[in-house]
Amino acid sequence: MQRVYLDYAATTPMLPEVAAAMQPFFTRRFGNPSSIHSMGQEGRDAVEAARGQVAGLIGCQPGEVVFTGGGTEANNHAIKGSCLACRERGNHIITTAIEHHAVLSACNFMKELGFDVTVVPVDSNGLVDPGDIKKAITGKTLLVSVMHANNEVGTIQPIEEIGVITREAGVCFHVDAVQTMGHLPINVDQLGIDLLSASAHKLYGPKGVGLLYIRPGTRILPLLHGGEQENERRAGTENVPGIAGFGKAVEIAGQDMDKEAATLTAYREKLIDGILGRVGDTYLNGHRQQRLPNNVNISFDFIEGESILMYLDSEGICASTGSACSSSSSEPSRVLTSLGIPVERARGSLRLTMGRWTTSEDIDKVLEALPRIVAKLRAMSPLVKERCGWINYL
Repeated sequence: MQRVYLDYAATTPMLPEVAAAMQPFFTRRFGNPSSIHSMGQEGRDAVEAARGQVAGLIGCQPGEVVFTGGGTEANNHAIKGSCLACRERGNHIITTAIEHHAVLSACNFMKELGFDVTVVPVDSNGLVDPGDIKKAITGKTLLVSVMHANNEVGTIQPIEEIGVITREAGVCFHVDAVQTMGHLPINVDQLGIDLLSASAHKLYGPKGVGLLYIRPGTRILPLLHGGEQENERRAGTENVPGIAGFGKAVEIAGQDMDKEAATLTAYREKLIDGILGRVGDTYLNGHRQQRLPNNVNISFDFIEGESILMYLDSEGICASTGSACSSSSSEPSRVLTSLGIPVERARGSLRLTMGRWTTSEDIDKVLEALPRIVAKLRAMSPLVKERCGWINYL
């Protein structure tokens, strides 16, 4: 059975060019990049080349990029490092209700250290109101952390407007760009970003490598202590193969971004229109237009999202109900309930995210299979029998 992969928001397949760029650093070019001999300097050159590739994509200087072990580490470093470095000036953090666990958990940890955290709500489309951010800022606010686009519902936040507010207030602005780097244009100066997190495996690069952009003048303590790597901002021998792969993935993303976004937006619209038009009692989650090109998140009344996933998987279609980092939880999506979606409806959510290898035939297969699966599950659902009798919802 040929499988259809529609879970690109969880992870992306590595590009062959990325694997090829990494391969020499596993074998013949294995030197430690901190070593001064020629083999070590080959690794150092690869790391610095990747740093330059990242800088070119987000509009910063190479020395402002710190490589990390992934997006989670970068988020933790941004929040903990910046707030602890400036603790004498205040103890207040602002974030939103729909941030990734890596951000909210880091903020909760900071609460244990005596910091105050304000969690700003979002509207029914998943959008934060910049005015709410402005109102929440106090004289003790050290950091505002807002994700560029949500990993579950795909809503793109008004980052530039928030950046203006934080600049005027003199508050550090962190943006989790894990879902957007390489997929949406980013210029850290234009958007007013002081700290930015990203991850290679979300843009066809390797797992286990990420980055943190740090604007010059931003006070931040290291999360890891030890050696002097990454200009003393992240101790530990660099993951040279991963960083080389990250650089290559970034290079390709910069070349292909506009074309890929246009293709995926067309597929997104076809999926949304097809599902809403063919299956009754369904609801699009997230903003209709202001969303990632590849993201479709739909809720289905009367059935569970996990049941839909299992039936889709049996037909060779891989999808998800939301964040891969919380896929083992039986609780309804925190992101969806933050949008005001009822718990029962949130439990019936399905996330379909597309990417470079998605085809029109893949979309057709989903639109053929999904209505059948929903009809079968609803026919077995006690909720349908209890609330509506034996009504066919298709």
